[in-house]
Amino acid sequence: MRTKSRKKNKINVITLGCSKNVYDSEVLMGQLKASGKDVVHEEEGNIVVINTCGFIDNAKEESVNTILDFVERKNNGEVDQVFVSGCLSERYKPDLQKEIPDVDQYFGTTELPSLLKALGADYKHELIGERVTTTPKNYAYFKIAEGCDRPCSFCAIPLMRGGHKSTPIEHLVIEAEKLAANGVKELILIAQDLTYYGLDLYKKRRLADLLKELVKVEGIEWIRMHYAFPTGFPMDVLEVMKSEPKVCNYLDIPLQHISTPVLKSMRRGTTFEKTNALLEDFRATVPEMAIRTTLIVGYPGETEEDYQILKQWVKDQRFERMGCFTYSHEENTHAYKLEDDVPEEVKQERANEIMEIQSQISWELNQHKIGQTFKVIIDRKRGNYFVGRTEFDSPDVDNEVLIDAEKHYLSVGSFVNVTITEAEDFDLYGTPVE
Repeated sequence: MRTKSRKKNKINVITLGCSKNVYDSEVLMGQLKASGKDVVHEEEGNIVVINTCGFIDNAKEESVNTILDFVERKNNGEVDQVFVSGCLSERYKPDLQKEIPDVDQYFGTTELPSLLKALGADYKHELIGERVTTTPKNYAYFKIAEGCDRPCSFCAIPLMRGGHKSTPIEHLVIEAEKLAANGVKELILIAQDLTYYGLDLYKKRRLADLLKELVKVEGIEWIRMHYAFPTGFPMDVLEVMKSEPKVCNYLDIPLQHISTPVLKSMRRGTTFEKTNALLEDFRATVPEMAIRTTLIVGYPGETEEDYQILKQWVKDQRFERMGCFTYSHEENTHAYKLEDDVPEEVKQERANEIMEIQSQISWELNQHKIGQTFKVIIDRKRGNYFVGRTEFDSPDVDNEVLIDAEKHYLSVGSFVNVTITEAEDFDLYGTPVE
């Protein structure tokens, strides 16, 4: 029989899924540290907390496999306790408790105080903005709201995260100041829906006001916006982007599709014409803006004609950045009532074709950058290269700028002016300007 070790407990937090989960793990770790706990991120520890994703099939599968892996390690005596939190746990807790009973406890997305208690820590309300960042020291994800009030037919996020809840501006400024004091230079604003920010608290959209306050924080040099919803987009945000050098000329706005019948079934509240008018406004107001979007192919009822409209639109719009995903049929969503009638291989073919078109567009746009000089933030060193990004690129999903580390020494976390000498479809190569 195995006896419990007398060694000091070390809590290992594992993060799966999106940047919102990264943020939640960092807050958990900040709370644990404030209670004097020894906490690490994805290293060795005898107590494991798995922060899961439950968004689509692939993510759910990864989460379940990770849970099973650590339960096996627990049964082998390699770890003492396994706790599961996050979206998968919120959405499927009864099923998980039944199917994987060897997990010590399951917690949903709003049960941080209970999770801390199970880990022998207290929830400290006064810790506004305190967290242990797990990203490179120069940037941090910055969650300005939780949940979502949108009715999108395909999306399970409201089931897991609840309704939209904005964080007050004054709390966010305090958090930004603490991050800046720790060396963070870039804030990546995230929420399920940035567009809605402030409506619940202030009865009006106040994303532009928040940006105006954040640019005043000393030490923060870049502010980047992720996950804006197209319907009801507050156009005063573009004016701030245009006038404030700290606000990156970058917007992540998931558009999902362009065929009006598909958009209607998706319950997106927009049309082909309205979406194109919005994009025209974006480009007219801030011509240098890089627009990132994501698309879904294979949605129930998507005809060959719908797909051809989407394909042509991708060619016409020439988005600077784009991702394309196959539709995932999620239970308890509005679209689950529809027949998932596009065969899996057709979904995959459509996604591959869209990404091939985008790859060519990206290559062509990148060729225009050769000979130009950009302000680049250096995220890390990888092999023989320092890896950085321009203001038009977000970490992990966009282009990277590679600088030969054998010829140039650069400091990770610093800003450097770099002249682009070579360009591929998703990578740029450059030389620092002396």
